[in-house]
Amino acid sequence: MEGSVVALQRGGDVLFLLLGAVMVFAMHAGFAFLEVGTVRKKSQVNAFVKILSDWSVSTVVYFLIGYPISYGVHFFMPAAELLGENKGYDLVHFFFLLCFAACIPAIISGGIAERARFWPQVIAGAVFAGISYPIFESLIWGQNSAGLQRVFESTFGAPFHDFAGSVVVHSIGGWLALPAVLILGPRMGRFVRGRSQAIPISNIPFLALGSWILAVGWFGFNVMSAQKLEGISGLVAANSLLAMVGGVLFALVASRNDPGFVHNGALAGLIAICAGSDLVHPIGAFFIGGIGSLIFVYGFQFEQEKLKIDDVLGVWPLHGVIGTWGGISAGIFGGTSLGGLGGVSFLSQLAGSLMAVAYALTTGFIVYFLIDKIFGFRMSQEDEFNGPDLSIHQIHAYPEERVG
Repeated sequence: MEGSVVALQRGGDVLFLLLGAVMVFAMHAGFAFLEVGTVRKKSQVNAFVKILSDWSVSTVVYFLIGYPISYGVHFFMPAAELLGENKGYDLVHFFFLLCFAACIPAIISGGIAERARFWPQVIAGAVFAGISYPIFESLIWGQNSAGLQRVFESTFGAPFHDFAGSVVVHSIGGWLALPAVLILGPRMGRFVRGRSQAIPISNIPFLALGSWILAVGWFGFNVMSAQKLEGISGLVAANSLLAMVGGVLFALVASRNDPGFVHNGALAGLIAICAGSDLVHPIGAFFIGGIGSLIFVYGFQFEQEKLKIDDVLGVWPLHGVIGTWGGISAGIFGGTSLGGLGGVSFLSQLAGSLMAVAYALTTGFIVYFLIDKIFGFRMSQEDEFNGPDLSIHQIHAYPEERVG
């Protein structure tokens, strides 16, 4: 009887994490539609192909290299051993965490859209998903985390806390994207004689669809980060919901009803709450998401108009800066004085969040500098003018519009 209960529990853990993996996998369709809706018609096919190709390459490199770096587990053994007594839990654990690793090139894709060459970015994504991201993942969540967390705890009073990846996934992805965007430079016609010339987005319904797909999948991203049934928490679900709603409402007011900001505001709230979703009070989550949304609304405008950085989807403020805010906010709202569960240190959260920024910027500049020098990173002017759909994939998203 006891053996049956244990087997049922193990099977339940596998199913629980598999459902989470499928939900986070579905988020990659959200990344695709968000980008497709934001770029011009001549770049929509490229966005779809990039996301699927990056996902596929990430799967291979994370399976062979990345997951062993992060967790010290490899899969070079007979299938019977892979299944083992835990019903293949390590395999679905890999699948679930692959979905996080593959977010890195998906995030970067939105920043470099419409002027990056295809294969150089695929190579860069492989380096990030297979090596760069797993090294950092191992330090926070994986096999090398014990030593670093002891340093945080002994120095600042508590380990660094990032329950579902505000910092490990989103901050790393957004800050890795910044060097790529800077090295590429702006799209043709984006800034003329130093003046900003806005490039209209192509499809608000597709952008909205991408936001909705991401938002629904995010509950797998956050709630299933417990990774086993016994760790599941209704607090994480409620906090994710309240942070998303806070993001929407704050963006609605700050942007004066702009649909792009409103739909990205939902994502801003969800990014911000990942780190502390298991700690903070739902009211705190609402304000964490709302502040994250304000960071995006005003940060995107500052990035584009003041710094003149052509980050097409605003992935640096959305994922990078807000991911950093998410890590820090866990140290503010997670304390018992603001209704949180406690056990978290503001200084640990600040130090860990800034460490991620430094790591991502350093590795991002190195990788993209080498990519640019060895392969060339930017499309030719003629190819960029024609658009990546025609130049790279030899087809338009709407070929019937060009007949005759």
